[in-house]
Amino acid sequence: MRTHHRATLAGALATALLTGLTACGSDDDNGSGGGEPVRVEITFADGEVTPAGERVEAEAGEPIDLVVTADEPGALHIHSDPEQELSYPAGEKTFEIQVDRPGVVDVESHELGVVIVQLEVS
Repeated sequence: MRTHHRATLAGALATALLTGLTACGSDDDNGSGGGEPVRVEITFADGEVTPAGERVEAEAGEPIDLVVTADEPGALHIHSDPEQELSYPAGEKTFEIQVDRPGVVDVESHELGVVIVQLEVS
């Protein structure tokens, strides 16, 4: 009887572990990592930039594409941890970034002295 009890307990434990591992695997399959990146279009023209300070929502760890179209070269300053400076040429350039911690991250143009967009990361 005691052997039967141990076998039943071992079987129940194995089933619980497999169920837990399967649940963990399915969470990863449905997470934000497999979806399309958040796309933010940024346009520099005639000394101005759009957007101008709007908020964009993203999930922590989710890819974010900053698509820059500019009439002259410049740089974006990302107030993330660590901070980043992304130089872009005249024309179009896409930067893929990722923010791993929740919070609000400002994307700025230091040349123009403006916040272009705030990434609201949850």
